Amino acid sequence: MVGTLRDTAKRIAPARAVSAVRWRRDVWSDLRLRLLADLGYLPSHRVRSGCYRLAGMQLPKTSSIHWRAEFYAPDLITIGQHCTIGDTAFLDGRSGLTIGDNVNLGSHVTIYTRQHDVDSPDFAEVGAPVRIGDYAWIASHAIVLPGVVIGEGAVVAAGSVVTKDVAPYTLVGGNPARYIRDRTRDLRYQLGYAKRFV
Repeated sequence: MVGTLRDTAKRIAPARAVSAVRWRRDVWSDLRLRLLADLGYLPSHRVRSGCYRLAGMQLPKTSSIHWRAEFYAPDLITIGQHCTIGDTAFLDGRSGLTIGDNVNLGSHVTIYTRQHDVDSPDFAEVGAPVRIGDYAWIASHAIVLPGVVIGEGAVVAAGSVVTKDVAPYTLVGGNPARYIRDRTRDLRYQLGYAKRFV
């Protein structure tokens, strides 16, 4: 009987230790996201950008993220040169998010790389990376879902929900987003605009 109790205790102790480590890791992960979200209210691009870089985000000094942005897995987000990310953006890096050069994301743009499988008996998560090409423009309040590739120079109209890839140099809009027309390929502008206190 004593031997059985000792064996049970030996099995339970490592399980509890693993559970405690997992709990601490989850708490720190949630707290880090909360701190980054709160940091989004600081009226300084330099301070915010520096902290986003410390959190692991690849964010060059030529790009700006305006205030009140929120993130999942910032360490899996890569932003190119001369990008402007509008206020109150939500960027999900859990399955990987890559944003090219000279990309403009309007206010309140939401990009997801993970979601729940509606047919899963245990509500499992599924996901895929999102890639946004150079010179793409995603207008305000648009939503981009997991696995989408937005081609170079493509435009997503305001309020659109993007569920499928967007071809380069095309304009799409609606819910779900559909082709509207082509965009010129003669794009030479350089972004990186940042409002002073936003």
